[in-house]
Amino acid sequence: MWGTRGDCFSPNFFPCTPTYTSSSIHPVHIVTMGQTQSDQRRPPPSREEFTKELAAKFADKCFTSLEIYSFKEVFKSLADQEQNVRHLKDDTIARFLEIPDVLGVSPVIFQMISYIGAFPFLRDAPAVLGLEEMVMVITIMTDRYQRVLAKGADDRRKLLFKSLAVYDRKLSEHVNRDKSPVIDGSGAPANSSHASGFAVDIAGDDEDDLGCEDEDDLVLAALDSLDYANVGKLGDGPPPNHALIPAGNFKKIIMLLLLVAPLGAQESLSSHANRVVGKELDELGVVADCIVAAFLDVEHSPGIRFSRFNSIIPSSMPFVFSGFTPLFEHFLFSKTLDFHKRVGGSTVVPDVVQPLLQDKGSLLNLSIMSQLSFFIPGESLFRKLRLLYAGGEDGFSMGSFETKVFNWRAPTILLVHGICLPDETHRAGGAETAFLSTLPPRRYPSGNRAIGERVTFGVYLSQPWRHTHRECFGDSDSILFQLQPVHDVFRGSPSNKDYASFTKPSASTPIGGVSFGCPPPQPTQAYRRSSTISMGPVSLVMDSSFEFGCFTHNYTSRGSSAFQGSACRKFDFQDRFEISDLEVWGCGGDEEAKHQAERWAWEAREAEARRRINLGTGDIEADRALLEMAGLIGGNRSGGSMI
Repeated sequence: MWGTRGDCFSPNFFPCTPTYTSSSIHPVHIVTMGQTQSDQRRPPPSREEFTKELAAKFADKCFTSLEIYSFKEVFKSLADQEQNVRHLKDDTIARFLEIPDVLGVSPVIFQMISYIGAFPFLRDAPAVLGLEEMVMVITIMTDRYQRVLAKGADDRRKLLFKSLAVYDRKLSEHVNRDKSPVIDGSGAPANSSHASGFAVDIAGDDEDDLGCEDEDDLVLAALDSLDYANVGKLGDGPPPNHALIPAGNFKKIIMLLLLVAPLGAQESLSSHANRVVGKELDELGVVADCIVAAFLDVEHSPGIRFSRFNSIIPSSMPFVFSGFTPLFEHFLFSKTLDFHKRVGGSTVVPDVVQPLLQDKGSLLNLSIMSQLSFFIPGESLFRKLRLLYAGGEDGFSMGSFETKVFNWRAPTILLVHGICLPDETHRAGGAETAFLSTLPPRRYPSGNRAIGERVTFGVYLSQPWRHTHRECFGDSDSILFQLQPVHDVFRGSPSNKDYASFTKPSASTPIGGVSFGCPPPQPTQAYRRSSTISMGPVSLVMDSSFEFGCFTHNYTSRGSSAFQGSACRKFDFQDRFEISDLEVWGCGGDEEAKHQAERWAWEAREAEARRRINLGTGDIEADRALLEMAGLIGGNRSGGSMI
């Protein structure tokens, strides 16, 4: 039995049923049409008994016997005992998980798990983190609860929001007072004549926020899993209103999630200590700021409301919380157990760990790669990326791009970085003017704060690159995204097939380049040639010299686009920029690199064979034989002048 909190380590650690007292039984009859009073669900136990039984079911269904044994050992070694109650303190958990002090995130983590530890009686939070409470925490934070509860990611997301939120009426009133409708990229309200603020919708009192105050479906699923009738109110009084996540706390959590994103099973967080010092720590903070900017403008709002949290997470960063799984699974591996020893006493030598990023580029670093893993599965990124093309080293031309990127038979990620251009009324002329003249005459306001701000866009393509003639390549798995200064993701849509095109300029198609979300340039008659790029509603284009680029977000026409509209910026905007760097990374390993090299070698041999067919190879006899076969000399000559 579970016994008292001071007796948590008896041999029968997880019983199947609790022991009830007569005072805890409150029969509840459920009578509906066609039923009798004999059709009853189990009457509710006391809260403590219910928590023990739910923890026992989680332990039985969600963990192996070895994991339960290890968890007992870990909890016993870490727990403090006060008044016959064993529990974990905040500093103990931070030390055990090796959370870096420099992030300042330990109090936020303790707030989260103290709230989740009260599950399913969330209105009693914060909970004292005893044995049963930590079972709840580990089960939910590692996403194993779905083996018992029918509810999924939506309900866990609501629970995580509540665990991070604070309930402060004054803060909420500040949000409501500052909110204003955003109609353009400047962030200006409808009645404003001056553009100011960031290009992000400011959340208000949406009806979606009310869903955060309803009874949690995950809690109701917990009741149903044990076949209980409604226990009644799971707390005293209604839940607090005006919940929001403070911007500072959210940034700290994002920095931690960026740090733990590449963690593997049993991998120590301290092995990534080099990422929280110096330049690497600064990069972590810059990326976190870009992600926070997707949720709110920190200059106008102190926190994040549930409506924005619930809409942006699934669309722009569905894997953001995945790093919590290996982090909290550390509680399931006791350090007293050495898995590197064989039965005979010999030691198993662990495999050599490959670096997270083997090649060094100017755009992609570990923090950016972690940011990508928030919407691209990490198993396709960490220790799997190879630098195929770098404009700074290989040259900014479509020819060098083709030589390096084509024939890679695995997914690729393109990153382009640039500086925003001024409006046309301030342009200096030259190449910049020539590029802007190829854009459609209709312009949208910039999606950024100021001219000269740096932007980073990218594309994930699951299909190999190829020349585009009449149809684009790619599929609905393609992803168009922005990393800086706002994190935003535009997923492929099956309604339009114009995902990607690669077209070199020619006599029939004078405007070439690389584009995503745009229809491919069509060969036309000379007198009908168009000098304007056909832009898609949500699209990214780069000119053929890789000097300039343009990202367009026509939110009102997004339904006809190859890429879906933004979840955080529901307005029209356009970023025109001068390209400063361009990279393409291949997702794959040695096998993909070998296949690409073999393909290039075969094409080189074919090209050489075709070249040798031409005259002037230096082989006089071969040239003479070729001319005789053509009937130009010798007995086979059918006419014409002598050569």
